[in-house]
Amino acid sequence: MSTALAGPETTLEEVHLVFSRLREGLDTVILGQAGLKERVLACLLAGGHGLIEGVPGTGKTLLALALSRLLGCRFRRIQFTPDLMPVDLVGTNIFDPKTHEFVFQPGPVFTDVLLADEVNRTTPRTQSALLEAMQERAATVDGVRRAISPIFFVLATQNPVEYEGTYPLPEAQKDRFLLKIEVDYPASEDELAMLRAYGEGRTLHDEVLSSLGPVLDPERLLAAIRAVATRVRVEEKLLAYLRDIVAATRSDEGVQLGAGPRASLALLAASRALSALRGRDFVTPDDVKEIAPAVLAHRVTLSPEAEMEGLDLEAVVRRIFERTEVPR
Repeated sequence: MSTALAGPETTLEEVHLVFSRLREGLDTVILGQAGLKERVLACLLAGGHGLIEGVPGTGKTLLALALSRLLGCRFRRIQFTPDLMPVDLVGTNIFDPKTHEFVFQPGPVFTDVLLADEVNRTTPRTQSALLEAMQERAATVDGVRRAISPIFFVLATQNPVEYEGTYPLPEAQKDRFLLKIEVDYPASEDELAMLRAYGEGRTLHDEVLSSLGPVLDPERLLAAIRAVATRVRVEEKLLAYLRDIVAATRSDEGVQLGAGPRASLALLAASRALSALRGRDFVTPDDVKEIAPAVLAHRVTLSPEAEMEGLDLEAVVRRIFERTEVPR
């Protein structure tokens, strides 16, 4: 499974083709969960990171591993726990008695795709170490700044049910995730298909994963990200629409803390990526409406009054869209 995605001259048609093949590869491993797969690919294509929230057993780990194989890149998984230290993430210098020198032993962040399982179970100090790596694609160890992979992509998970013994992510760190992707249980027909496949012995994860070959490499992925950022057109009136939506979160009566300017940039990048995934070279208002909840979900805090009234973020976002004039 390969394709000739060119370097700096990558076209949007090539991007659409190669990401369609990525999607096909993911479909062979994970049945259903179409929204999850599309948003993860949009996150990747926009050059951001994803925060996945869902109950255990919905394919989050498997998705990350399959994606790393399809990208032909390095993959690491780390289970976040209360005793995890920053050095467990970024690495440390170890004294070598043979050379009488300190040798740097890189941590899990020195990879291409990192699955951060249950990221809210570790302390704020360790979370901040991950934050630097996510934001800067670099890590500082003993005062020395070391570059991380230019395609460094974090998929972090958290359980929406169990909060005992957790450390909620601070607003500054949540803002570094491009999208918050909520994973629901699979549709009944998808779960039945999964059971049928397992019953027939056709879906052994190790065998399926080993059959996946790289669709593109890190260099070509960077070219695809650049192509989307520079070639997917966004009209001036649609930029104003993006601005108005994010600004409305700061004045809505149901919101205590609205989204900041980074949310506007994230909404733009995610809308572009979604358009490219669907084979278009321009963004539409529908793209913005569809991806906006995933962009705003972790950047907006509802007021206590709104929560007492039974409002949720989805209802508030829907109200904001109803009040914001759609460009013609």
